[in-house]
Amino acid sequence: MTKRIAPGGRIGILGGGQLGRMLALAAAEMGFSTHIYCPEETSPAAEVATHTARGAYEDETELAKFAAQVDVITYEFENVPAHTAEFLSTLKPVRPGVAALATAQDRLVEKDFMRSNGIATAPYAQIDSLEDLTQALHEIGTPAILKTRRFGYDGKGQTKIDALVDAENAWQIIGKQPAILEGFVPFAREISVLVARNTNGDLAAFEPGENIHRNHILHTTTVPAAIDASLVAYAMKIAEQIAAKLDYVGIMGVEFFHVATNETTPLVVNEIAPRVHNSGHWTQDACQTSQFEQHIRAICNWPLGPTKRLSDVIMTNLIGNDIDEWAALLSEENTTLHMYNKADARPGRKMGHINQLNTRKS
Repeated sequence: MTKRIAPGGRIGILGGGQLGRMLALAAAEMGFSTHIYCPEETSPAAEVATHTARGAYEDETELAKFAAQVDVITYEFENVPAHTAEFLSTLKPVRPGVAALATAQDRLVEKDFMRSNGIATAPYAQIDSLEDLTQALHEIGTPAILKTRRFGYDGKGQTKIDALVDAENAWQIIGKQPAILEGFVPFAREISVLVARNTNGDLAAFEPGENIHRNHILHTTTVPAAIDASLVAYAMKIAEQIAAKLDYVGIMGVEFFHVATNETTPLVVNEIAPRVHNSGHWTQDACQTSQFEQHIRAICNWPLGPTKRLSDVIMTNLIGNDIDEWAALLSEENTTLHMYNKADARPGRKMGHINQLNTRKS
């Protein structure tokens, strides 16, 4: 059995964004200190961490200094350079591990992993040229989504293709990068499951949340989702299967399309996120154990916490100038406000979120 990291240990976190901030806050409540490593001079996570190191993710000298001061290393964003993770893993445990990170970083590798394990996805094809794209569109049909294989989030690095004649323009839009074409899935709703696994192999999943996006950015997550109990259990089972197959350690987000018209394959995996996830923020106020505490528990090989939901909840992201309504939001009954203390409320930028408890969908 892997040794547990006891309270008083130090957790290294790659990345200084709001997810790192909330990880550091959760770790502090559990008796850990945290050490943030990121290239920015200031960051939301650095403001609440015990220690901060500024350096490039390619700087092995600074990375080695960082690793020497921590007991375990995790990350708050999935685009950590592969070399960074590989280098650090020779010095200290990196959790989630390099293999899981590599799978999630490449949409084609991710889809191939799902297919090899019998997990349903949208039809897809590897795209390395305009000729590949044209052929794939003939086979998969339209509408379809062309996505870069790497570095896409919140709708970036992707474009919809409605007709074959749009192929060349779409190829230009994504910068002629290695890509994947995904067929359209006629889904009724999007749901996501947060699943945790520790180094002993213990698994624990939170129930699915139902997600609504605006401008490709998550707007709300509602729990419970509008699906029956059998689908709730099925989604959680698939998420646990993925975590086990990847030998995953930590919290992982698994996003699904619910295809209500397909009784044989009602759930299709869209993608996985090897980190704490925006759609899991509802757990901060509606569960005994938040996703952030659960991630710290998992990477330190502690027993995993209870995942039972204690309240209905709607999580709403505060994007850009939405944060200006903070005072009014604080006055709303059964509403908790979480702010990230970012300096500039730019359009499309996540500035905070609220959890509204004991609410039900109309």
